[in-house]
Amino acid sequence: QVQLVESGGGLVQPGGSLRLSCAASGIPIVFYTMGWYRQAPGKQRELVASITTGGSASYYDSVKGRFTASRDNAKNTVYLQMNSLKPEDTAVYYCKAAGQYNYWGQGTQVTVSS
Repeated sequence: QVQLVESGGGLVQPGGSLRLSCAASGIPIVFYTMGWYRQAPGKQRELVASITTGGSASYYDSVKGRFTASRDNAKNTVYLQMNSLKPEDTAVYYCKAAGQYNYWGQGTQVTVSS
């Protein structure tokens, strides 16, 4: 059974930081492009960052320079370091493993508010 479990979300003040983790089981993420998505209330889910099997990362324009995606294949885990958070970053954040099949986690809430 494949599971992706996100963690690390929470409430943070504007300008603060959070580090999200996505721990996978049932699949070796080394063979998957891993993505971080977010969905704010009333909005469509959007891709925030992705990291290829080779470790190359790309980012949505609004998070460039603030967010950093990384992966640890030995731990079967991917991370999203989020700095200089803004209220508009508030959303449920999901990780996705994209390969022959796609798998999604259940999401973790990130709220940026003073």
